[in-house]
Amino acid sequence: MYLFPIGIVNLQRLSYTANTYWFFPNFALNFSRTFIELGKPISIQDLIMGMIVQSGNDATIALAERIAGTEETFAQMMNANAKRLGMVGSHFENSSGLPSPQHYTTSRDLSLLANAMIRDYPQYYKWFSVREFEHNGIKQQNRNGLLEKDPTVDGLKTGHTDSAGYCLVTSALRDRMRLVSVVMGSTSMKARENASTALLNYGFTFYDTKLVAKGGAVLATARVWKAQIPSVDLGIKDDLYITLPRGASDVKTATDVQPRLIAPLGLDTTVGTLHVSAGSQTLATLPLHPLKNVSAGGWWRRLVDTIRLWFA
Repeated sequence: MYLFPIGIVNLQRLSYTANTYWFFPNFALNFSRTFIELGKPISIQDLIMGMIVQSGNDATIALAERIAGTEETFAQMMNANAKRLGMVGSHFENSSGLPSPQHYTTSRDLSLLANAMIRDYPQYYKWFSVREFEHNGIKQQNRNGLLEKDPTVDGLKTGHTDSAGYCLVTSALRDRMRLVSVVMGSTSMKARENASTALLNYGFTFYDTKLVAKGGAVLATARVWKAQIPSVDLGIKDDLYITLPRGASDVKTATDVQPRLIAPLGLDTTVGTLHVSAGSQTLATLPLHPLKNVSAGGWWRRLVDTIRLWFA
């Protein structure tokens, strides 16, 4: 099933010249417009709001051409960002969302994109819950009807083309647990909202999100050779949450540390792996890092450990 992303915008610095770019699917009909006027100045925030709330193709094309010069170049940036996020089932050819034989994505990829948007740009995520936006004297409503019907829903994006049907990527937060649903190919706006609601209700009823490992906590301790200190505590950088069926209690963690750690070691040095599993299923693998910098020892310590390593 084809869906047609509108484009990518810089949500980090609100500047045409920043180095970090973002994209999000708009799925808009080709007549969805923000009604920007040729040659008339408009702020980046208004363009972004026009794209998100109004599904404005004209706002999206303006952003794409200003950032990359041409839509073709912009599409290359979109594909590079998609690859970075692991969106292996997507390929973009334009920023307008118009159909093209090699312009497609998948429900899995859209969930990855939605999760990355929420995780990496929380300061801008609030724009996806804006219910109406006015530009050039024309006020338009957000097409995501669940924003009105369900107070726990705070995003993300609707879309419709003849070939894709009615589509909706939804995110909701209930009791400190957030879920994202993706519905594509529905026959109507009501059908996509009903299907999204059913998916979210199912997820919140039968699943629970648990803190498995806390960022910065000591998960293992390892010997360090040629160092000022003989050992170092290891852990992960950020809290690890995993969503599991309610009642699941067989989650286990295990650490695998490299056999010989030699100083110096920085906070970003990968020195092992944290494995999280439930039964025979691997749920997550994350790199282990030193929880503090480890400096090299003096010449005598380095000499002694070098000799010991010969026989270790």
